[in-house]
Amino acid sequence: MKYFLLTALLITTAFSTYAQGGLKLPALSPGQKLSQDFSVSSIDINYSRPSMRGRKIFGDVVAYGRVWRTGANAATKIKIGEELMIGGQKIKAGEYALYTIPNKDKWEIILNTGTGNWGADGYSKENDIARFFVKPSTVENVTQTFTISITDITFTTCKIELAWERTKVVIPVVAKNNEDIEVNIDKAINHPPKQTLPYFQSANYYFETDRKLDLAKTYVDKAVEQDPKAFYIWYLKARIEKKLGNKEDAITAAKKSIELAKGSANEEEYKHNNQKILDEIARETKHKQAMD
Repeated sequence: MKYFLLTALLITTAFSTYAQGGLKLPALSPGQKLSQDFSVSSIDINYSRPSMRGRKIFGDVVAYGRVWRTGANAATKIKIGEELMIGGQKIKAGEYALYTIPNKDKWEIILNTGTGNWGADGYSKENDIARFFVKPSTVENVTQTFTISITDITFTTCKIELAWERTKVVIPVVAKNNEDIEVNIDKAINHPPKQTLPYFQSANYYFETDRKLDLAKTYVDKAVEQDPKAFYIWYLKARIEKKLGNKEDAITAAKKSIELAKGSANEEEYKHNNQKILDEIARETKHKQAMD
């Protein structure tokens, strides 16, 4: 018995020594931290990525109808920097555990405050912030390693995609940020900027969202005044003027952008993009004349 205890103690001590020495071995489910700028803040996801390794995943390794950590090891965590609509539900800024309940025809997505949980251990429904259903899809290509990605990003929307085996689940995300952006633009414009940036950014935002184009024109003109040699600002002005129907001003701005871009690393790009504007206006004018 004494010999057994001594041997056990030596083994335990040796293991502890290796652990303290920082023995590093390949992880079966390596961790990943994903940070994506979105809207006026970011979405950060911290999770571990198990692989198939020849196994059947859904309905076997990951049981149907049971709470899943949505990855491996510790609970998957998602942090949002502003209030968002996730799966149609309003979620305040903060960090949450992302749990799921997979099934063949639908997945239940759960956001929970148990960010310190190890997997599903410690999960409590009482700590749920939101629950909603999404429909999984079957895809042709196999995803060997569980993957979370943020895709299809616009000013106000994006998708959080979960993919493993031949299953893909898409979680819709919407930012109700128009009011916040308006406030930010107002603050930037009403405090005289030292650089072109606030006017250019604001004009570009209104152009891309197809809102307040008259204000976009005002801001892009101010940006041009501040930096009249910036070919990218003249290009934005050409697009705004064209969208407003101001063809002559659009032509002037496009030609100015081409001229100013000469000799820069972006010469060919801006020549091509501005020429497209000029060609489109020429076709529209010719069509109108033919109709008249």
